[in-house]
Amino acid sequence: MRKLCVFESVSVDGFFTDSNDDVNWAHAGREDAEFASWVGANASSGRELLFGRKTYQMMESYWPSPMAAEQMPEVAKGMNAAKKYVISRTIHPTWKNTTLLDGDPVGAVQKLKKTNGSNITVLGSGCVAALLAEAGLVDEYLFVIIPIALGSGRTLFPQRNKLRLIDARSFRCGNVAVTYAV
Repeated sequence: MRKLCVFESVSVDGFFTDSNDDVNWAHAGREDAEFASWVGANASSGRELLFGRKTYQMMESYWPSPMAAEQMPEVAKGMNAAKKYVISRTIHPTWKNTTLLDGDPVGAVQKLKKTNGSNITVLGSGCVAALLAEAGLVDEYLFVIIPIALGSGRTLFPQRNKLRLIDARSFRCGNVAVTYAV
């Protein structure tokens, strides 16, 4: 069975969006070549990607663009080549290599995990990640902890969850990447 990993940028106080549903704080940091290289390697990992509608539309509007190819060529190449799934009842995806999952999201992901293929990463998409976690479908979390305290916002964990640390890595820019198993 394929693993389902959630990749999420979070503040040091555990929020994936601020109280206004803004995520710009997660991308407003010092330049760090080592972190950029790590992000590029992650984007080229061969994992399949799963999005909720909001994150998908944000990604679809940026990664296929000439600006993305110029600013982050390695990441853009990986994102555009990756097999992608989007959970939505309202959109028709146009980004290449994207499959629409428009029925029951939990049932669709249960079926997807049972098929052959690469592991699947929920990228951002905090509401989808929380829904799949509640259904017991998440196997790992990869958090990029951004050195900012938001004070309030939305969290992936409305209830207590026991996690086991698998890996941790810090970067000069202050970001810390941690991977936990459920």
